[in-house]
Amino acid sequence: MHMNDDDLTALGARIDRTNELLQRMLAEVAKTPSTHAIFVDAGYLYAAVGRLVAGTEDRRSFDLDAEGLIDALIDRARTIFADSRLLRVYWYDGARRRIHTAEQQSIAELPDVKVRLGNLNANNQQKGVDSLIRTDLESLARHRAISDAALLGGDEDLVSAVEAAQGYGARVHLWGIEAPEGRNQAEPLLWEVDSQRTFDLDFFKPYVSRRAAVPYESTAGARPTREDVRFVGAQVAAKWLASRGREPLKELLHGHPYLPGSVDQDLLVEAEGLLQYSLRGQADLRRALRDGFWEHLRAQY
Repeated sequence: MHMNDDDLTALGARIDRTNELLQRMLAEVAKTPSTHAIFVDAGYLYAAVGRLVAGTEDRRSFDLDAEGLIDALIDRARTIFADSRLLRVYWYDGARRRIHTAEQQSIAELPDVKVRLGNLNANNQQKGVDSLIRTDLESLARHRAISDAALLGGDEDLVSAVEAAQGYGARVHLWGIEAPEGRNQAEPLLWEVDSQRTFDLDFFKPYVSRRAAVPYESTAGARPTREDVRFVGAQVAAKWLASRGREPLKELLHGHPYLPGSVDQDLLVEAEGLLQYSLRGQADLRRALRDGFWEHLRAQY
């Protein structure tokens, strides 16, 4: 089609107008600050920090200064995401019938913190927390409310949450807690995230204090040997396998050497009952217990 000079002039004007609008839009986007949020799986936090600082994953054995720790996490995020503003901290925990404990209520009252509760069953296992994290991550990313998500957690079930957020363009940064030995985060989760960062003992130590030990009421006060405890770990593993079957075993072995907090807590309680001896705060015996548990399960697969 032949275009005369007037047509070319009009076309040029439209192109100039389009470029002007595009430049204005890009300038507005450039002025909009990036936004980040911090997502904390409290079950992972208490288990990993307790093991690292207090030598136990039993929440009853230590106190956590949640307010101080949250402030420290916010400060660290401010350094890492220097040109970004904080949306808020999401704190995910379990509670019976989803009713806040006094500690959870005090955390919920902190500025810039949103507490989200899953259920806590009769075995003190969290239910529904992973799905809450996925829902929030996906929703915030879909609505462009965040550009970066700092996720403090370790469960493989969080992989779907990471993928959902990334699908909408958000970057997910996995924060972890130093493990005294091995890993406390599932490898598939480590593979999926955009970056990884581990906080060490010195970072958490100011916010954890041990409670006075309560002696375990037992008929045999002698400290068991590591082999005794290892054998009991194998006994508990046999009972675990008999009650749950082969499919859960495959899932559990996939995360080796990371033992989910709920399974580890059940292992501890069961073993203490069999031994009639408290393993709280005794890292060497806890390692022997886990070793016996894993050795038996791996031998059966």
